[in-house]
Amino acid sequence: MSQWIEFDRSLTERMKRAAIVTSLAAFFVVSLALPGRAGGLWQPLIDRLVDDGFDRTYVSYLFSSPDLEYSPDIMARKMNVLLNARLSAVGAAPAREPEVMGRYLNPLLIAGAYAYYREHRAEFADIRERYGVPGEVLTALLLVESRLGMTVGDYNGFTILASMALSRDFSLIKSHIERTDISDKTMQWLLKRTEQKAQWGYDELKALIRYARKNGQDPLSIPSSVYGAIGQCQFVPSSAEYYGRDGNGDGKINLFETRDVLHSMANFLASHGWKPGLSDEAMHKVLYRYNHSDSYAMTILAVAERIRKTKELFGG
Repeated sequence: MSQWIEFDRSLTERMKRAAIVTSLAAFFVVSLALPGRAGGLWQPLIDRLVDDGFDRTYVSYLFSSPDLEYSPDIMARKMNVLLNARLSAVGAAPAREPEVMGRYLNPLLIAGAYAYYREHRAEFADIRERYGVPGEVLTALLLVESRLGMTVGDYNGFTILASMALSRDFSLIKSHIERTDISDKTMQWLLKRTEQKAQWGYDELKALIRYARKNGQDPLSIPSSVYGAIGQCQFVPSSAEYYGRDGNGDGKINLFETRDVLHSMANFLASHGWKPGLSDEAMHKVLYRYNHSDSYAMTILAVAERIRKTKELFGG
């Protein structure tokens, strides 16, 4: 009897061990398949980053974050907008003339912008001497971009850009495309544009990782706009890398810190041709490089002029 009991115990233990091993293996396989885990869906993107020189251990760590989830809606949202614009262009009425966005001329916003200008006037004087860019223009930019630094985006930059980069595989977003009246020619255009936007997302993802590591930030924790612009100045990561400047002298570039932000914006404008004595047309062209919209450039100049007139009225 004892032999049978011993046999039964041994068999039971082996079955328990086998069940544990099987469960762990199943958990491992499922966890790799989850979008928020390293490997699985993210694996092509991980391998691509490694091929481009990023450390595999570090990249795998980034993509193992439980908070990182692939979202097809990010790329689909952009492509739906582009597709609707393309399909609606045939026979459409002429485009509206660009105009100043009146909501930014609200007296309360202008008063807040003037108060911001006064608060940082010493920094603006230094910036103007160094870059040739007036503080009124920088304040206007900051007002329009992030309400003077108060709204820097509710999205996660890493998730946004990684999702766009992975969406090079059109099958991942196909079911999220809203239009069904797509000809073969338009579908080819859509595939090409999706690949172009995915490449942009990939390049910006690499820039975000480099920027964050260089400046001691966690790339997984940087908030962004809906399309990955970061900081109070809303630079895309490649612009943060190239035009970002250390304004407070701490050896880092933090686009959520006021002096770094102001110096970085001034450097961007100066690098695109801003200098004292520019005509209104020339200033418009420089501001257009910040955001490719004539209405945007007109609005920045209009807000800056309101700040300048307020300064003349009250001093400072």
